[in-house]
Amino acid sequence: MSLAVIAAGLALGLAAIGAGIGNGLVVGRTIEGIARQPEMRGMLQTQMFIGLALVEALPVIALVFGMIFYFTK
Repeated sequence: MSLAVIAAGLALGLAAIGAGIGNGLVVGRTIEGIARQPEMRGMLQTQMFIGLALVEALPVIALVFGMIFYFTK
């Protein structure tokens, strides 16, 4: 049981770190793009939100795997 708790914690922790780094990169590059070409703001923001949704899927998937690790014997 203790290894399952460690595995679940590692899965969620690493997913949170990865999502934080990914969100920072996506938003940072979007801001750079808007600073270079302000007329593309709408398109860049749309693509940013799609990218953020894809990056945020990682912690949700990790949560599912963490629950599987924790609740299976």
